[in-house]
Amino acid sequence: MNRNSILINVGKYTVAILFLIISIIPFIWIWSSAFKTNMEISENPFSLPKKLHIENISEVWYKGHFNIYFTNSLIVTIPNVILVVFLSSIAGFAFSKMKFIGRDILFYMFILGFTIPVQAIIISLFYDFQNYGLINKLSGLILAETGIGLPFGIFLMRSFFMNLPNEIYDAAKIDGCSNFRAFYSIFLPLAKPAVLSLVVFQTIWSWNEFLLALLLIQSENLRTIPLGLMFLKGGRYTLNYSQIAAGITVVSLPLIIVYLIFQRTFIEGITAGAVKG
Repeated sequence: MNRNSILINVGKYTVAILFLIISIIPFIWIWSSAFKTNMEISENPFSLPKKLHIENISEVWYKGHFNIYFTNSLIVTIPNVILVVFLSSIAGFAFSKMKFIGRDILFYMFILGFTIPVQAIIISLFYDFQNYGLINKLSGLILAETGIGLPFGIFLMRSFFMNLPNEIYDAAKIDGCSNFRAFYSIFLPLAKPAVLSLVVFQTIWSWNEFLLALLLIQSENLRTIPLGLMFLKGGRYTLNYSQIAAGITVVSLPLIIVYLIFQRTFIEGITAGAVKG
């Protein structure tokens, strides 16, 4: 390895480490503030806690009702992710490998969901859900998030399946496989990187979703984590920065854990699904 190559590699690693530090500092600041008193935060916001005040997390969890909000977010996020991944995988397979009348038109109709922001349909969505009795129900929130998450999921899965050779599908049909059997037994295992990438994307989006929850959920005992964090900041803990930091810590940790679990296949799925389509 010559001198120029060494300098280039050093430069790359230096830039990567710099961006890593910039990305980590906000997390360290918030997480450390969650274990400090308000006095410590006021005196030196960026210092490490002199003593770990675990009672901040406990107070937010119980007195701030984050135990209820956390459970509600799990009830919404898990079915939502399962539905979006399952339906997007089936639709992506159909739009990429199967031939039927109106296939491309139907696909682009789904993709139109990218061009319509949630804010543009929020009023009509509210009245539609009100007519069907889905206001102030977690099932209504699951349904709304699933519908909004499908366009991206279908686009991602179709892009991945388009990269797989058509000969695999033809061989499966010759061997007598039905379309569903070919999808479930052959193509879905091959699509593991894309599926796990979609799991990460949808989990992050659903866990952090605020506007739909604010619109559809009215009861305090049905609030999700983002709503709970808003009322924590704008309610009884307005000036209690340590409690707010504790609430943010509770919100962020599950997403960090999900990403760490699926990080190995996350980038692989994104790059594989972005080659064509």
